[in-house]
Amino acid sequence: MSFAAAVDHLQALVQELAPGAPRKKFELEHMRVLASALGDPQQRFPAVLIAGTNGKGSTAATLAGILTAAGLRTGLYTSPHLSRVTERIRSSDPALCVGALSEIGEEEFARLYFQVDETARILVAEGRLPQHPSFFERLTALAFLYFAERQVEIAVLEVGLGGRLDATNIVEPVLSVITDIALDHQDYLGDTIAEIAREKAGILRPNGTLVTLPQHPEANQAIGEAATALNARGVNAADYLPGRQFALAQSQGGPADPAVSDSAAEINVLHLPANHYSVSVAGETINVRSPLYGEHQRRNIALAIAAAVELRTMLRVEIATHSIEQGIANTVWPGRLEFLPPNLLLDVAHNPAGAWTLRAAIASLPESQPRTLLFSCLRDKDLSEISRILFPLFDSPGGSARNHQYPHHIVFAPIANARAASLEDLAAAARALEIPAQSAATPAEALALAHRLTPPGGLIIATGSIYLVGTLRELALRS
Repeated sequence: MSFAAAVDHLQALVQELAPGAPRKKFELEHMRVLASALGDPQQRFPAVLIAGTNGKGSTAATLAGILTAAGLRTGLYTSPHLSRVTERIRSSDPALCVGALSEIGEEEFARLYFQVDETARILVAEGRLPQHPSFFERLTALAFLYFAERQVEIAVLEVGLGGRLDATNIVEPVLSVITDIALDHQDYLGDTIAEIAREKAGILRPNGTLVTLPQHPEANQAIGEAATALNARGVNAADYLPGRQFALAQSQGGPADPAVSDSAAEINVLHLPANHYSVSVAGETINVRSPLYGEHQRRNIALAIAAAVELRTMLRVEIATHSIEQGIANTVWPGRLEFLPPNLLLDVAHNPAGAWTLRAAIASLPESQPRTLLFSCLRDKDLSEISRILFPLFDSPGGSARNHQYPHHIVFAPIANARAASLEDLAAAARALEIPAQSAATPAEALALAHRLTPPGGLIIATGSIYLVGTLRELALRS
């Protein structure tokens, strides 16, 4: 069976997530049955589980970069993807290229996908599974098979949703990491920060190790209670946050870093905060030069450093200071405050917490700089709250240039997803705030309209959905 057939089969499963569709009941035992029939591949490598609301992908990518730079054969499993489903499953091969993580090949993906599918079909026919595995369960099983075949020495696994019942949680992690927690997916995880934190804390194990950072008091309490009940050892990654004395003066016109790429130089012209600073690790100074922008990434970098330090002892492997530096510098995680010349800034902020983070980054831009918001989101996100956070930053009084020397604009785009908010939903959110906005029939037309509306020196900021960002990124890179 071909890769195209595998992707088509997977896409048919997306409909199960559409609003109004019957709610699928997730049982971790079902994932265990599937994995057992596949030979329990998840038991053949040590793993790090990373849960949280925002930042878990950035943390996972940074940690995987560090481990790869240290020469470990590393697996990385993340979700969702920007452009290709194969982005979710990556591995490194130190014998071929130290420091590089490569996507699973299409032929390997197809072969393993239909192995999982056939195994599931037999289990359902025999009554050992009550229903066919979900989109995410299939991909998780596929990733486990791939990492086992590749004989990875460590797998970094980003939890998909929650933690306690997530398909990734059938592994026995050597280390659990919890990033920042906020309100999201309340229909699955609970209506309060405490309830959501308890679901995320489901990745902890008795007598295990937890790496996290102080955050919302309700989250701190819930995570602390869960860790105490399991006698889990807590590691505070705050030790690896930059102090004021370490921060470099880059934003104040400090000397240019020769290692910074042309794309990064464009970012600095846009006044977005770069993460170039120093921290101390076991008495040694580490110079952080991350390609990920925004002050919020410092928390994710700190979590990755803390996890790497813990793994040195747990796995009895050498992760040198220069490997931590190199791994951070080589991190690849697109769509997060990513600038594509000449004037497109991409960020996957898809919930209120992410929108606040993006708003903080936008606040660093010159007030006089024209900007256009290119936006869409899923129907199950808090559109009302996200719009109140972001839309006022793009309001031009009267909606025309004659009333504002540097007009801002909002353009809405549709996204090809069964869960997408309609253009009318998006327009209604703007009308409720009395902020002018325009809509386009396709993402390509929306991007073209944004370019027409944005004057020279202006910036287009695309956000609200990873599906929108992925589509626009493909369009921009092809142009």
